[in-house]
Amino acid sequence: MSPRQEAECVRRFGCYTADLYAIADWLTECQVETVAMESTGVYWIPLFQILETRGFEVKLVNAHHVKTLPGRKTDVLDCQWLQQLHSYGLLSGSFRPEDDICVLRSYPLFITLKR
Repeated sequence: MSPRQEAECVRRFGCYTADLYAIADWLTECQVETVAMESTGVYWIPLFQILETRGFEVKLVNAHHVKTLPGRKTDVLDCQWLQQLHSYGLLSGSFRPEDDICVLRSYPLFITLKR
């Protein structure tokens, strides 16, 4: 792949809902079928849900496990490294429960203490 083709394969997106849908649109245009993404904080959840709803096979990768692998210095190199590992089948996905369990987990837990 030429440097120009590689540059076209990397894009920067914002974090608003419209941006997340734009990611899904772009991946569809690029005929991507599977996506590997790191599970950092809670920021991955909306994108994961949008991609899954759009029919992508999404592999959630534990950031701690990937961090131990060499080959990354910047966000762009990091995403390219994840893509390469994913294309070779070297990434294992984290456990993600069924949708109804995820919904239950998203509800706040209120505990009332009686004295």
